Order: sequence, then C-alpha cells, then structure tokens
Amino acid sequence: MVKEHGKLVGIARLAAESTPLLQKRRARYFSIEVKSVLNRCSNPEMPFYWTINPYRGCEFGCKYCYTRYTHEYMGREDAGQFESEIFAKRNGDAVLEKDLLSSRLRDRPIAIGTATDPYQPAEKRFKLTQAMLERLAEWRGLRISLTTKSDLVLRDLELWREIASRNEVHLNITLTTLSSQLAGALEPRAATPRRRLLALKALSQAGLSTGVLVMPVLPRITDGPAELEALVRSVKQQGAGYLAARVLFVTSSIEAVWVPFLRERFPELASVYRDLYRPPQRGLEIYTPADFRPHPAVVRAVRPRNQAAFGRAVSGAGAVAANPAAAGLERGGFLSAASARRQGRLIPPAP
Repeated sequence: MVKEHGKLVGIARLAAESTPLLQKRRARYFSIEVKSVLNRCSNPEMPFYWTINPYRGCEFGCKYCYTRYTHEYMGREDAGQFESEIFAKRNGDAVLEKDLLSSRLRDRPIAIGTATDPYQPAEKRFKLTQAMLERLAEWRGLRISLTTKSDLVLRDLELWREIASRNEVHLNITLTTLSSQLAGALEPRAATPRRRLLALKALSQAGLSTGVLVMPVLPRITDGPAELEALVRSVKQQGAGYLAARVLFVTSSIEAVWVPFLRERFPELASVYRDLYRPPQRGLEIYTPADFRPHPAVVRAVRPRNQAAFGRAVSGAGAVAANPAAAGLERGGFLSAASARRQGRLIPPAP
C-alpha cells in the first residue's frame, strides 16, 4: 500500500522524505532512514529466513531483473526508476546491530542481496555493505550468504574471511553467460564475466565457500549446449564449490523492460517468448514457461557428467546441492526449492 486516506505511508513516505545525496549521469542517489534492515522472507520456499539489502534499487540495470516491482512500493511506477533512483540505507549498520540483538537468529539463515546487488556501483562511494559486514563480523554462529555480480566483493576479502572464521558463509557469484558482449546487453553495468570469474577464483583461493548461480537461464539465448557446458567447466576451474541454475520467469514489472529489449535485440524471438510465457490467470503476476523444455545441454550441465567435478553437496545459507544428479527436471530442468528441501538441501537466493 502506497497511500492510506490520501497520504503516503510506509516506505513510500520514507522515499518521499529522503535526502538527495548525489546526481550522476545515469542515476540519482538518496539517503533513506529505515527502522529495520533485517527483514523476514515471506516466501516459505526460499532457503533463508532473513534478508538484508543495503540499497533499494540497483544500477546494474539487468534486463531480466524480477525485483523491479519493489520500487513500486516507494511510489516509483516507472520500471526504469529502479536503476536510476538508488536509495541508500544510511543508518543501516546501526539499525542492523539492534535487529541482531532483538531477532531470533539460531538456524535462521541470513541472505544479503536478495532484491538489489550489495556491491553495485553505489557501494564504492557509500560503503553501506561494508559497514553492515563489520557489524556481522562481531557475531558468532550465524549462517550468512551473499549474492553479487560484482568483483567489488574482493575489497572486503579479509572481512569475509574474518566473518567466516566464526560463522557459516557462502558467497554466490551470478553468471548467466561467458560472452562479454551478451552480458553487456543483458546486464549493462555489471562486472564482465571475466572479472566475475577472477573474483570467484580469488574468493575460492582465500578459503571461502563459493558457488555460481546461473540465474536466469534464458530460453533460446543462453541455453545453448556448448555455452552452458563451457560455463560449467569455467566456474569449476575457478574453484566454485557448487552450482545452481534456474530458468527465467517473468513478472508484470519485468515485462515493461524485458519485452522491449527482446524486440530490439532479439526480434526473431519475440513471438517465441510470447508463446512460451503466457499471460497469468486469475490475477497472478508471475509468468512461467508454458511448454518450455530445456535443451539437453541444460540437463547435462546439472547431471552426472559434471557430478564428480563439484564433489559433495554443500548445505547452509545460500548453498545449493552440488550433486547435480539430484536435480530433477522440475520447472525447466532445475532443482526447485520444494525438491531441494525434500532432499535435505538448499538452493541459493535469486539474483
């Protein structure tokens, strides 16, 4: 709800009262005061209980990003505002300390970066993620995961090692393609695939638990057999301990950005996607592939051919079952949250 009795309420009111911080060519930054940064996940199928997002909005501008809808709660109805108006939770570290003291944390995993990237360009200037990690470093026995598309995570390498010495930590790098050209179109302001792979290698060599999220796999765009198998080999060579993949799903907020992008960049696929992703029924806003079946390479990428390479399953906050043979062909061939839980394993948070 944005308005009540004609007045802005909740996060929309906070956004309206926010303080301008900086104006750049592509984005404007605002300071927002929040009462809490440790938020409970409302989806029971997710493998985490608490979420932390130091920012609202994300400059990376990924064309497939499903969390654009979160800006609508702030009164920002234009889908493009998600990447052009960034709100920094400037009091986040102090609030997090209070949240940690008052919350039940035992066996309740914390996922950082579930709605926006915690290492997006704004972090270079404002260092909110770093400040919150310093608070987490004071604790013991937590289960923490973080997901990013940025090699800025390496700035906090020693801090992550300190946190991992007393807590269970999993660091996830999202990688949708090895092609820098394609990644530049899909994720225009994220780190290049090469930089992400180098970050993965450095984190792994530092002794941290790392994995790769191939999320989303885009039908007819990134699901080619050679590309997927090359990606699997590459991330293993860089030290990834686990891998997870999930096919694209579309929401009404994605549609405003994804469909025009598809028509411009891949016009021959516009009708294909229209057939694959049919309008939701009964007011539901999530579009899932109607009849999509993955290319056999998708199956091979998560089945025994690569099983030995990834070794034993990794459990914990943000970790995925590393045993690809366990992945049933659910929702386009990937391990769903439901099946993961039945097998006693977890899947990582979405990007």
